[in-house]
Amino acid sequence: MQQSSVNSDKNHTKQTHCHECAMTVAIPNLDHKETASCPMCGMSLTTFRNHAFDYTVAYALAAVIFLLASIPFEFLSFKAQGQQKSVDAISSMQVLIDNGYWSLAVIQVLAVFVIPMTLLLGILYVLIPLRHNRAVYKAKEVADLVFGLVPWSMAEIFLIGVLVSLVKISSLADIGIGLSFYAYVGFTVCLVASLLYLDKFQLFYQLQQITPIKIKAPKPITAEYKNENIQRTWALLVTSVLLYIPANTLPIMYTNVLGDQEPNTILGGIIHLWEGGSYPIATIIFFASVFIPVAKLLVLAWLNFSVQRSSSVLSKERQFFYRITEFVGRWSMVDVFVVAVLVSLIQLGNAMSIFPGPAAVAFCGVVVVTMLAALNFDSRLIWQSDKN
Repeated sequence: MQQSSVNSDKNHTKQTHCHECAMTVAIPNLDHKETASCPMCGMSLTTFRNHAFDYTVAYALAAVIFLLASIPFEFLSFKAQGQQKSVDAISSMQVLIDNGYWSLAVIQVLAVFVIPMTLLLGILYVLIPLRHNRAVYKAKEVADLVFGLVPWSMAEIFLIGVLVSLVKISSLADIGIGLSFYAYVGFTVCLVASLLYLDKFQLFYQLQQITPIKIKAPKPITAEYKNENIQRTWALLVTSVLLYIPANTLPIMYTNVLGDQEPNTILGGIIHLWEGGSYPIATIIFFASVFIPVAKLLVLAWLNFSVQRSSSVLSKERQFFYRITEFVGRWSMVDVFVVAVLVSLIQLGNAMSIFPGPAAVAFCGVVVVTMLAALNFDSRLIWQSDKN
């Protein structure tokens, strides 16, 4: 495969703005697998890899093929009490819609299929011509869209949710794994590998060598901007707290066995798994559904309060905690995907059926709104607070 001109032109010094502290940094010459970090906040700005575009394109193409292969075949099957139920990617969402839970179906199809596919097609649209030193129409806008979609692509989280679901019901019935499941595993691995090789700075630098593109400078931090950002973050955090209450007090799903319906809350499900000896799964669900949301709310509230008070202490520590919350927040969607998978798979009438509860939508709202709060919070305020 052709080597990108980024590799051959790497001896030129480049500059970039650190999006976490707004410092202008000169990127030095980098060898294979070397990383340039911001000297102020320690943020990793870029990692140079030989043939990075080639690997990104190869993994993205493989991911698209695997994703398409995961649609037509059987995904999972469930057999209990002489009855059998099997689902594929389309029928699993159709079950949610038929039972009136279209919101969960929309969330699943967007986070698990539509957004990852859009992301992959955007990567291929920009990088395939770029490898031959050509820039396609609106390449920068498409690249911006790709990087904006990355936090909302949750294929790997959905896969963990499927595995947790299988552990939950393995003692109740015989579980079958279809071809589409293996294809989806391949898709997830290739998607993660493609994003690992995709470097934002290297991509935009290469585009600049081919066509004039305008890269916006960071928005200046004024007193008005600071107040608006802080107030938006507070509003999102308060909304998250209000959603978190019903998410943990109301049932997240109902289990119907022989006509006897039993409500299950998030904490109740964790306790049931722990008492059943599934300690690793119970621990994962506890951290993803209880510890992480609460910790994220507390950390974001602390960060927002500190910049509102114009605190200039513990800047590196605050930046570290912000990175952690930004990274782990989306993993709380595991429990939502567990519910979606169980509802799609276990529909055997009065013999055994599972239905989502009101807490499923509320908890999904908690995850989405806290992600928006983390994305809205401007981490530059941590470093600029003592200047305003």
